[in-house]
Amino acid sequence: MSLRSDAAVLARRRIFGVLRLLAAVTGVIALVARFDYGLGFSAFASANFFAYLTVQSNMVAVVANTACGIVALRRASDPWWMPGLRLAVTSFLLVAGIVFAILAAQASERGYRLDVPWSDQILHYWLPAYLLLDWLFAPGERRVSWRILAVVVGYPIGWGVVTLIRGPLVGWYPYFFLDPAQVSGFGEFALLSLAALALFALIASLLILEGRFHPLRRLESAIGMLRLSRAGTAPAPRPPRRWPARRRAPRTAGPPPR
Repeated sequence: MSLRSDAAVLARRRIFGVLRLLAAVTGVIALVARFDYGLGFSAFASANFFAYLTVQSNMVAVVANTACGIVALRRASDPWWMPGLRLAVTSFLLVAGIVFAILAAQASERGYRLDVPWSDQILHYWLPAYLLLDWLFAPGERRVSWRILAVVVGYPIGWGVVTLIRGPLVGWYPYFFLDPAQVSGFGEFALLSLAALALFALIASLLILEGRFHPLRRLESAIGMLRLSRAGTAPAPRPPRRWPARRRAPRTAGPPPR
């Protein structure tokens, strides 16, 4: 890598470092605003607010964006833990955004009210979109082991178990498909729960594959080479490597025949 390209990568790291810190601040503001919005309802309970998987995911995203932003501003390379953290948080928020969009579309059919204030729009739409762009275009290591799927899928399973235990005790469930009174039976509950877990695994798997094969970076490199070739400044192809010919030792005459 040349000095110019090194400087460009460092500059991009600083830009994304600042963007991550701004995303962390935006997440804090949106969480506080969403909590304050909930206080306007008589049925609002602060404990239930923190029981939402989306709220927990965004709280983790605030910590992750802060840590990754500081790393990008202070270091030229990513530590070993950073790619896995970024992938897990991005997966959580993307799934939260997709599920929230589905719930919002089905609100009228299910007969429940679902308001979408600006804070919810940031938490469910804008921050997940930023994290996806950050994963795709921020410089740094993106190769993650497939073992991260155990975290991405395991955390929602643990959260779901706690929610199912807590739900009958407090008489409240964060999502309709977890409430026995709002589903037709165990079959619908199992189907929707498995679909949600499959979505977590699918999103994480796609991010892992993208981090391993870098299709966007390859496309960007191909476009850059095409532009250079059209401008007549494409780098000259490397000459084929020629291996030196092996020298054979001169043959010596054998002993005279007797």
